[in-house]
Amino acid sequence: MKLVQDMLQGHRLSLARLITKVENRDSDLAEIMMEIYPKTGRAQIWGITGPPGAGKSTLVDCLLEQLRTQGKRVAVVAVDPSSPFTGGAILGDRIRMQKHSGDSNVYIRSLGTRGQQGGLSHATKEVVLVLDAAGFDVILVETAGVGQTELEILGLAQTIVVVLVPESGDSIQVMKAGLMEIADVFALNKSDRPEADQLLRELVTMVGMSAHDETSWLMPVHKTEAIKNIGIRELLGAIEAHQAYLTQSGKRWVKTREFLKNEVRDILISRLNKSIEAAFLTSSGQDILQQLLNRSLDPYHAADLISGV
Repeated sequence: MKLVQDMLQGHRLSLARLITKVENRDSDLAEIMMEIYPKTGRAQIWGITGPPGAGKSTLVDCLLEQLRTQGKRVAVVAVDPSSPFTGGAILGDRIRMQKHSGDSNVYIRSLGTRGQQGGLSHATKEVVLVLDAAGFDVILVETAGVGQTELEILGLAQTIVVVLVPESGDSIQVMKAGLMEIADVFALNKSDRPEADQLLRELVTMVGMSAHDETSWLMPVHKTEAIKNIGIRELLGAIEAHQAYLTQSGKRWVKTREFLKNEVRDILISRLNKSIEAAFLTSSGQDILQQLLNRSLDPYHAADLISGV
């Protein structure tokens, strides 16, 4: 496909068009993925998540700058709860990143739900694969929050940074949100505020109490003030240390295998959903629905019949 070949040659417009095709789930999506997949597997993928208002966008911008000083090619995928075409407060926060717009080694893309919450996770994962094939060294995936869709998206990340602020509540809320299970690094942002030290102590205590042995990764907690670019270098060091740990422990490949298994599962589920919808449109499917309405057939037997349509 010419579009893929142009993207691999570094054409940014072709890259943008490919990402749009992935977002829209175009009919030639399978062909696109077949061509780009052999070029993937090189990029580091970092997930940045946390509650709204934690300063994730500012933190991502600071990390981007640090990575560029190292000569790294960086892509940012920002997942918004609103359409990137209609804007909104969260997308507005990313205007500051436009200072990188003239840098050919930086690519920033916002993905909006456009009312299609269910397919957002799968599309985002494949957008990351496209950016990986395009030759970016680090891909930063920033989610809008820590809901179910965000957690699914973060399944593709090798290192997950959870950004918290003192106002996000006590450590019990952190545990309820399941953040201890997904975090590799904690960033306590806006750490100049009075409650920061208390939350820091709680997080460090929680990390120390989590089940681990001498070979496990112990999640570091770093104080940052992203708006002032304070603590970013130390946070970057912690992320790089986790990346090194993944390689040395062999867990990078475990994560990659899990991601690929989930990717195939998502494709199969998508195909199955389409075949089920098609089955209901047939005359046999309509008859099964009528029997359900008449209570002459139960849903389990209906499922058995639909699978044979």
